[in-house]
Amino acid sequence: MTHILIAEDEERIAAFVAKGLRAHAYEATAVVTGEEALEHVEAGGVDLLVLDLGLGDMDGFEVLRYLRAERYTLPVIVLTARSSVTDTVTGLESGADDYMAKPFRFEELLARVRLRLRSQPSAASRGNVLAHGRLQLDLRTRRMRVDETEVDLSAREFALAETFMRNPGDVLTRERLLSEVWGYDFDPGSNVVDVYVRYLRRKLGAEHFDTIRGVGYRLVDAPA
Repeated sequence: MTHILIAEDEERIAAFVAKGLRAHAYEATAVVTGEEALEHVEAGGVDLLVLDLGLGDMDGFEVLRYLRAERYTLPVIVLTARSSVTDTVTGLESGADDYMAKPFRFEELLARVRLRLRSQPSAASRGNVLAHGRLQLDLRTRRMRVDETEVDLSAREFALAETFMRNPGDVLTRERLLSEVWGYDFDPGSNVVDVYVRYLRRKLGAEHFDTIRGVGYRLVDAPA
């Protein structure tokens, strides 16, 4: 399981981020100091670090510079209330892979986490292509194929297709799809899931998706 470390001294924010990541099948550990963050990274097994700059014992930039000086290559996403251009530039020049200002939307943070993890060599070693029946989804090139035909998908359609491809045969509720593809703060009363499933049916073939009345949808192995 992918392990994400959260270095954040505001307990409410750390708990919110950790809960959201765990709901998306990540292992999440929260620490409150820079020293703890360094200890966890040095112990091994951390795949990505979400780093606040305003830690109690040291500035987050110090954590970042130390990691890069010691040649740790794990992705680091800075998540901070310090949103000035100077701080953003300093963070990126110090080795951050991404920089997000608070307040933030969990949906956007999740998208950035996924992007940074996909760009890592470790992600490639786990396999870039999801396949089910006549469908193939290349996570590296972000291309979808039905048999030998390439199909163009929007970013949201791709994320929805990826969720189905990672859970073939499982019944995925509308609530789960809302959470994984659109984020927690999306209106649960919306019919956006149904709309985007219709888009996928139109592009990939309706025979690939079963409707489970009153519950959600399931990806099936459609005949040629």
